[in-house]
Amino acid sequence: MTISPLATPFPALPEIAGVRRGVATAGYKPWTRADVTLLAFDVGTSVAGVTTRSKCPSPEVELCRRHLTWGAARGLVVNAGNSNAFTGAKGAEACARQVAEAANLLGCEPAEVFAASTGVIGVPLPVEKAVAGVHAAFAALGTAGWLDVTTAIGTTDTFPKAAVREAMVGGVKVTLVGFIKGSGMIAPDMATMLGFIVTDAAVAAPLLQTMLEAANRRSFSCITVDGDTSTSDTVLAFATGRAGHPLLESADAPGADAFAAALHDLCRELAQLVVRDGEGATRFVEIRVTGAVSDDSAHRIGLSIANSPLVKTAIAGGDANWGRVVMAVGKAGEPAERDRLSIRFGGVEVAANGMVVPGYDEAPVAAHLQGQDIDIAVNLGIGDGRATVWTSDLTHGYISINADYRS
Repeated sequence: MTISPLATPFPALPEIAGVRRGVATAGYKPWTRADVTLLAFDVGTSVAGVTTRSKCPSPEVELCRRHLTWGAARGLVVNAGNSNAFTGAKGAEACARQVAEAANLLGCEPAEVFAASTGVIGVPLPVEKAVAGVHAAFAALGTAGWLDVTTAIGTTDTFPKAAVREAMVGGVKVTLVGFIKGSGMIAPDMATMLGFIVTDAAVAAPLLQTMLEAANRRSFSCITVDGDTSTSDTVLAFATGRAGHPLLESADAPGADAFAAALHDLCRELAQLVVRDGEGATRFVEIRVTGAVSDDSAHRIGLSIANSPLVKTAIAGGDANWGRVVMAVGKAGEPAERDRLSIRFGGVEVAANGMVVPGYDEAPVAAHLQGQDIDIAVNLGIGDGRATVWTSDLTHGYISINADYRS
């Protein structure tokens, strides 16, 4: 597997008190790599989560939704190589059995264990392998590093993706570590993406849920690789409370704003790492939309641009075809006035007032498009709404990967 040219080095990640990690090989596919991950959390760990808006969610997604109502977590099981989605009662039973086994091993209620699976849709999770895998991962608790668990949850990922942030809460330093997988089938709602965040901060589950939802709106729901939303998308945050500060229960508690800012910043980096590993991607693209009638309108216009195959292929070819951006704005179905629209590539204004700018020199724009980080700015000129989304270019590599995915 060729590593994405947009890959970043795996960061040095600290330990998080109250978290143990283990990985094992269940053999969901004919490989020898680890494909089962188990995280064990201390008693008192709170949890929050956001999941896909797909109308065909996996049993694991449905299980997480049920268990999130408890607000407490003792374990997380992640399977790679089999999404267990669209597998009927057999898949649901396999998921429940694996979670029950994990709960028994951890000495907790099944409702305190969360699950996620990623891989091919339509193949039931093999119960015997799933159970054996979670037993092996339990036996390995305390031996796996952050790189081990990040690699184990991947599928078509070409590099492991993780990030770390710190914040001061009640005079105490707290740490947040996040790791994520995702490369294709990436689109908001949320973007095939599994992401997990662990922190030693003490945060009540309802507040953690509110904070994660807010962070998600400005991060994971602002990325797209191919416009396709997975059946399995899940992001979960676990707070062990081991840092030693008073429990955060409200947004106006001392340090809550600092923790929320760190969580948002962490989620944004994780989301952008997914785009940087977009299948076949050679360019990372930031699209900033301003001057829309509302933030939501700006968001939809940004995604119309980011999901346009014509825009994405032009970027792949280094073609400064700003007309395709005009097209994508126009088809978004959002308020726009042609003669107020302006477009910039790499800070260079290329079109304004309904036409190309006088004396437009394409050379600096073409030079910008030869780089790996592309900046597109669109101003609608009709309001104060703004949004930023991130995407990748569309190359032959994406077709090659997905044409051969099941083989």
